[in-house]
Amino acid sequence: MEGRLLEILVCPLCKGPLLHRPEQQELICSPCRLAFPIKDSIPVMLETEARRLDEQEDL
Repeated sequence: MEGRLLEILVCPLCKGPLLHRPEQQELICSPCRLAFPIKDSIPVMLETEARRLDEQEDL
């Protein structure tokens, strides 16, 4: 993903910053404990498409 896009994207729920995990193709919201997928270089910022992070999962 382009760095400039990463600078402006925020969590659609809490409007907080996102952590980019390029190896997993995900954008992580720590406060909401959600991982939003990146499909074909396009972030899917829908809560219904996000996966919940496990309690043990590192952020």
